[in-house]
Amino acid sequence: MVAIESAFLEAMRSGLGQVEINPVADGVLRRFHVPGDRSGSVNGWYVLHADGIASGAFGTWKAGDHHTWCSRKPADPLEAQLIAQRIELSRAQREADTARRQQAAAEYAKRMWRDASRADPSHPYLTLKAVRPHSLRQSGDTLLVPLYLNGELVNLQRIGPDGSKRFLSGGQVKGCYSPLGNISPGRRLYIAEGWATAATLHEHACGAVAAAMNANNLRPVAISLRAKYGDLVEMVVAGDDDRQTAGNPGRTAAIEAAKATKSLVTFPDWPEGSPIHLTDFNDLANWRASHEC
Repeated sequence: MVAIESAFLEAMRSGLGQVEINPVADGVLRRFHVPGDRSGSVNGWYVLHADGIASGAFGTWKAGDHHTWCSRKPADPLEAQLIAQRIELSRAQREADTARRQQAAAEYAKRMWRDASRADPSHPYLTLKAVRPHSLRQSGDTLLVPLYLNGELVNLQRIGPDGSKRFLSGGQVKGCYSPLGNISPGRRLYIAEGWATAATLHEHACGAVAAAMNANNLRPVAISLRAKYGDLVEMVVAGDDDRQTAGNPGRTAAIEAAKATKSLVTFPDWPEGSPIHLTDFNDLANWRASHEC
C-alpha cells in the first residue's frame, strides 16, 4: 500500500477502529465493514482522491458520522477550493447512495409485509414480554415490526424467537416509528424506545404510542410528531432508565426529546426491592405482575 492509502487508512482507524481494508484512491464511493458491526455488513463508506492534494472522506451509515482527511493543508485558495469541491462531491455521492439503499429497503419491506401472516400471540418474544401482538406480522418464526415515515412503510425490524433484532439493511430508521393505537386530537400520545415497551404502555395506559425503536431516535420522532400535530395532542416521552449504564443514555435521550418539543417526560417508578437491572416500563409491568399477591 502506498503512502497516501496508508495515511488515509490510519485516519480511518483513528476515527472508526481497526478497519481492515486496502483503500482505493479512485474518487469512487466505496463500502466497507465497520469494526463491531454484524458480520457481513457494510455500513461504512469512504471516498479517496489521489490527484493534486490527496484527500478523502469516510464515515458510517449506521451512526451517521462523517470525517474528512487531507494529506496536507492547502497552499493557496485554489487548492482550498478543490478540497471543498471534493467534500461536496462526496456528500452528494453519499446522499445518492443512501437514497438508493433506503428505497430498495422500503420496497423489500413492503413485499415482506404483504406476504407475512398475522403474528402468533404465542411467539416466544411476545410471551417473554407478556404483550399482545397488536398489528405485528410474522414471517416464519420472525416477528415483523413496521416502521413508518409520513404514513409510508419504509423499514421493518425483525425479531427472532431468541429476541435478536435487526432492521433491513440500508433501511431508514431516523425519524421513523412504529405506531400502536390511533393518534387523536385532545388525547395523550406517548413516545417510547422499544416496541415491547410501547406495547406495554398502550395496553396499560390505553393511549396511542409511537415506538422510536432506539434512544437516539426519540428526539427525531418527537420533533416530527410535534410538527405534524402541534398542540392538538399532549405528548409524553416515556423514557428508559438505564441505571447501570454510564451516562444513563435512555434517560438522557428522553429528557432531550422532551425539551426539544416542549413535551412531558416520564420514567418507570421503581418499587422498593425491584432489581437494579430493570430498565423500562415493560420490565416494570412484568416484575409487578410476578410479585402480585
